[in-house]
Amino acid sequence: MDAAAALDPETERRRQRMGLLARASAAEFDAAWAALAVLPEVTDLRGPETGLVMLTGRIGGDGARFNLGEATVSRSTVRLASGHIGFGQLLGSDQNRARRAAIFDALAGTEEGRRVVDRLCADVEARLVREGQRQEAETASTRVDFFTLVRGED
Repeated sequence: MDAAAALDPETERRRQRMGLLARASAAEFDAAWAALAVLPEVTDLRGPETGLVMLTGRIGGDGARFNLGEATVSRSTVRLASGHIGFGQLLGSDQNRARRAAIFDALAGTEEGRRVVDRLCADVEARLVREGQRQEAETASTRVDFFTLVRGED
């Protein structure tokens, strides 16, 4: 059983939501922010800040771990006036996007915010699907089929 299967449904939904928020573009955040009827009062609890994390991989027949290298990560933690706390973490050094991801994570705990965040996540997921399909089409266009010709004299 993998770790994700052991999570309760609410934790799994939040994990998926945070993954989508980490991939949201600045334009998608802007559109969702504009959709809010009342802008929330936000207090920064931590960050936004940028740092490094060590990436590990596995190699060999026994799956021995090795350090692959470092990746830049930005993170932020915020609290809304309603008391809801949100976390944002993403690859790269865009601290503003990390803070916005944290804000929308916190907004998911409010009634109005949940609808806006669900719409934002649906938009991000649709964009990711489109990008994946486009990339698959580009890759398929470079596909080469190899076949063997058999000569009669062999």
